[in-house]
Amino acid sequence: MSHALARLREQLDDPLFVRQGRGVAPTPLAERLAPGIQEALGLFQQAVDRTRHFDPRRDVGHVTLAMNDELEPAFLPRFVTRLRERAPQVRIASVRLDRASLERDLASGRLDLAVDVAQPTGADLRHTLLQRDTFCVVSARKRRLDVEAYLAARHVTVSSRRTGLAFEDLLLSRLGYQREVSVRCQHPEAACHIVAGSDLLLTMPRRHAEALNAPLGNHLLPMPVELPPVELHLYWHRQVDGEPRSQWLRTELLGLSEGLREDVKPRGARRQSRSGSR
Repeated sequence: MSHALARLREQLDDPLFVRQGRGVAPTPLAERLAPGIQEALGLFQQAVDRTRHFDPRRDVGHVTLAMNDELEPAFLPRFVTRLRERAPQVRIASVRLDRASLERDLASGRLDLAVDVAQPTGADLRHTLLQRDTFCVVSARKRRLDVEAYLAARHVTVSSRRTGLAFEDLLLSRLGYQREVSVRCQHPEAACHIVAGSDLLLTMPRRHAEALNAPLGNHLLPMPVELPPVELHLYWHRQVDGEPRSQWLRTELLGLSEGLREDVKPRGARRQSRSGSR
């Protein structure tokens, strides 16, 4: 390793790593080289994988899945259980989704798969429908909600962005509706707790609401305004389309979600879809 590093330093005219405290740190040039090297190593690993029969117990050592943290409680526990049943040695990392670097992270192998709402994508990203869900209204008490009562009430909303319309407000605005948002927070768990101690309403996908609100005693009311369903998609890079490991992971995650779909027939991967984001 020392001889190889010395040759690289001479060839690139850069130390690449410098002492820092009790360890070493990469130089700016090494930081710039790292993504390309990771991508090349990922391609090399894929070439090696093609030469042998795929066995998940042997060939699935580490899986990195990206999703927004609000989706994690609904997906990750069941995904971990399913994978550990089939590949007991697997190590699983759930990381925050960064849409700006998603294609690059999937191409380099830093991510295996990503779960997100339907987004426009480039030609190098593949995606397919994972789950479709409808909206409901979370309330601390039972009440009858028509459109007028819903719009007259005060609301709490969840968004990871500091400003701008949340997803449901964007959908409402397209129908000509505007509601009063009194509280904006980052996590749906916090929003559900706020609802439990107030007269505020929370609009969120039903399946996620069922998982979070049962312990709190909140009520799930029908949405009085007909909104388009929320679509979650599974994303991967085209270069792993035919890779046995990626195919197996996609099959496992899609199989996990089969029972969660609402009146959805299986469809093939698509390159473009309707946009929507929080």
